[in-house]
Amino acid sequence: MSIYDHYRKEEHVFVDQVINWKDQVIERYSPKLTDFLDLREQKIMSTIIGNQSECIVAFFGGRENSERKRALIYPNYYSPMDEDFSLAAFNLSYAVKFHSLSHRQVLGTLMSFGMTRAKFGDILLKDDVIQIIVAEEIAVFVENNLNSIGKSPIKLERITFNELVVIEDDWQSRHGTISSLRLDVLISEFYHISRQKAQALIKAEHVKVNQKIIDSTSFICGEGDLLSIKGFGRGMLLSIDGMSKKEKWRIQYGVKK
Repeated sequence: MSIYDHYRKEEHVFVDQVINWKDQVIERYSPKLTDFLDLREQKIMSTIIGNQSECIVAFFGGRENSERKRALIYPNYYSPMDEDFSLAAFNLSYAVKFHSLSHRQVLGTLMSFGMTRAKFGDILLKDDVIQIIVAEEIAVFVENNLNSIGKSPIKLERITFNELVVIEDDWQSRHGTISSLRLDVLISEFYHISRQKAQALIKAEHVKVNQKIIDSTSFICGEGDLLSIKGFGRGMLLSIDGMSKKEKWRIQYGVKK
């Protein structure tokens, strides 16, 4: 069985990249830092690299429960520190009495700079506080160019990771048994709705998997996939724990509004 049999066709390029990074670290005996990875990409890297004797992978996104993280692949002699992940954090000050800003607006403005999503980590919103985590190599550019979001003027202040707001991890962890790992089946399980309603949401392009719109009801999900369903919130397939005697998949998943 090929290693590619464990991954979706569209993930094969990333699988090749991970294998190449691993080979580089082993051959050069020096660490390799990646851009920000989503949860599924982190899962793929952990599976391929694991904690081998020759090289190890660690993840950091600025805070303990970050969703988007940079990966550091390093030889077994190396002891990584937070600084090795080259992150920068900013607090965004704005006139809260006159403006209300959303995650979508902040991300849209950052993406308008022409950089890939992989250069930006988590966007944190709590009450009137907005903070962003970015790759250190673009920090100066962000400081110089992020002057407004929508019609709201913005002032940036660089902060330490200890100053990041604490957002409670409100994932509701559950266990379930399902007939297949199809997207419509998972949505039905996650939110206790009929498969017909789940299929309608997918066909209406109201469902994203790892931030990408998926319009195929038969899309097969894997560990680490993050689902976003308009009007329902988010769900995450945490683990696939084998099959039951009745040949159904045992899964652990999380949901939150």
